Amino acid sequence: MTDKFIFRFVAGVTIFVIVVVIVLNRHLIPGSATPPAFTPYLPLLNAVLNGMCSVLLLTSLYFIKQGNITVHKRLNILTFCLSSLFLVSYILFHYLMQHDTVYGDTNGDGLLSADERATAGSMRTIYLSLLVPHIILAAGVLPLILLSFYSGLQLQVAKHKKLVRWAFPIWLFVTLTGVVVYLMIKPYYHF
Repeated sequence: MTDKFIFRFVAGVTIFVIVVVIVLNRHLIPGSATPPAFTPYLPLLNAVLNGMCSVLLLTSLYFIKQGNITVHKRLNILTFCLSSLFLVSYILFHYLMQHDTVYGDTNGDGLLSADERATAGSMRTIYLSLLVPHIILAAGVLPLILLSFYSGLQLQVAKHKKLVRWAFPIWLFVTLTGVVVYLMIKPYYHF
């Protein structure tokens, strides 16, 4: 495969995923009127997958620093698979749920009253200050992950190292903040 083909493929996958996530988050495609019974467990699954990816990324870094390329490669393949599973679960959750969860919305009506906003206080600001970069970087890191994954599998070490200098810290930030964001929003889920 040529680099030109890979860049086009990565661009296509990235655009497709971003469009699907936007469409689902804006509820432009209606899901089922009654979500399946497993739907409330998807956010927890997503947090667990993110946490596992964080641990695997750090473990992978450890093994490459030790010069163990085989374990490093296997861990990254596993991390990539778990991140892909996360993406499927995330998309499924947002397809099945017909309403958004709002931080501080204690009564579950999807709106934030003045009292609810006051009760949430500065924690809402902290939540949003984590959520916004989490979302932006999650979208931005996808092409870096795909390109670094490909270059690593092709044993293009110099290209892989150059990409991973950016991909690794962003991907780690996204997985870690994914867990924190889940823990912060969890009390406001109303299923």
